Amino acid sequence: MTITFDDFLKVDIRVGRITRAEPFPEARKPAFKLWIDFGPEIGEKKSSAQITKHYRLEDLVGRQVLAVVNFPPRQIGPVKSEVLTLGVPDAEGEVVLIGPGHDVPLGGRLY
Repeated sequence: MTITFDDFLKVDIRVGRITRAEPFPEARKPAFKLWIDFGPEIGEKKSSAQITKHYRLEDLVGRQVLAVVNFPPRQIGPVKSEVLTLGVPDAEGEVVLIGPGHDVPLGGRLY
């Protein structure tokens, strides 16, 4: 399916920094709860991410990631996920987070 550039612009993908990460034992599939700071314009948002294969909680805090910030919140068990943290599958289908290659200002929009 082909989309227009205007369609692409409707998806608001921003860079944020993980400020807190906790286990999410209530999730159906292994996951972590994340708090991500997107800077003063958007603020801090919560997310649930199935990233337990490649990441430890203590290694996530401070990491910059990309997330879709304009989807409606989604209830995942007891957690309201406010953003979709982005990743791609490795050879086994496990999630690898997407983030900038250099430290960049929080809230920067992907283009």
